[in-house]
Amino acid sequence: MTVFPHRMIFIRHGETDYNAAERLQGQRDIALNDVGREQAFAVGKLLKAQCLDEVDALDQAGQFHCSPLVRARETMELARDALGLDPLRYAIEPELLEISFGQWEGLLWDEVERVSPGASLNRGQDKWDFVPPGGESYAMLAKRVTPWLQAQTGDRFVAAHGGVARAFLTLIAGLEPAVAANYEIRQGAALLFENNGFSWIDGGV
Repeated sequence: MTVFPHRMIFIRHGETDYNAAERLQGQRDIALNDVGREQAFAVGKLLKAQCLDEVDALDQAGQFHCSPLVRARETMELARDALGLDPLRYAIEPELLEISFGQWEGLLWDEVERVSPGASLNRGQDKWDFVPPGGESYAMLAKRVTPWLQAQTGDRFVAAHGGVARAFLTLIAGLEPAVAANYEIRQGAALLFENNGFSWIDGGV
């Protein structure tokens, strides 16, 4: 059985100061910065230009879903505002939290190396299954979001995180886990999942 045999418009949250500094963010509740707010509004304008009828139908059906973290909620609200929709009309879904980096959250990679020597090498050898101290692997994240996906009965609009998107690439689009774990998910950009595949709504690759 296909985990999610429907269409999903997925947007990754815009930039935060942690993203800009390449600091591990995970489940820390970090707000968007000015660039991130611009990205969030811009993706809403893009969707208004390219798929407004579909988005309106999803809104009327109440099928907007968001991670509880503030950066995702701000992205959803700014995108909905740009779409001409009530910014606050969406459901918060705890299952859509970002992957946890555990004890590494808040650190830069050179700081991670100081507290966990060899961490980058070890993670790079099997990024999908690697578990940071006190954190999650992508495999664990995929297991966490699978029941939520299976419970959905129609098309959806989701605002969440890069880690969640990578899990969806495997669960919905069938990408090999090793490929999905390293796939770049652009911030403030929109993915379309459909027909057991995916594409960038703006035509990116």
